[in-house]
Amino acid sequence: MNSYVNLAYDYPVLGAFWTIMWIFLWVIWVFLLFRVIVDVFRDDSMNGWAKTGWLVFTIVLPFLGVFVYLIARGKGMGKREREHTRAKMEETDRYIRETVGATGPASEADQLAKLSEIRASGDISEEEFRRAKEKVLHS
Repeated sequence: MNSYVNLAYDYPVLGAFWTIMWIFLWVIWVFLLFRVIVDVFRDDSMNGWAKTGWLVFTIVLPFLGVFVYLIARGKGMGKREREHTRAKMEETDRYIRETVGATGPASEADQLAKLSEIRASGDISEEEFRRAKEKVLHS
């Protein structure tokens, strides 16, 4: 059973560097490819045929397709990303405003009524009720 065992010192440092570099470049390439595909679908200024053409070009000849897309339409990618992010933020802000507005802070009368209920149930003392009442009225 004379088999060859690969040890760590059999793999040169330069070989490890090139392997890590190729993996890094491959990850960047996949990220860039998906970024271009998302931008093609996100762009409202293109019609369906143009989107189909760019998508087919990018899938059939991925390296050339992505590089040509970046040269031809790369300048607008950042603008479209900012518009998308701004729209998402506005939607989130609108949702938060609606939610907070529907269940906003209780009025003074509501807070005092709740304090009275808590005092009536015996959960707080008369002194605690008085301090909380002053806090509500002075805020």
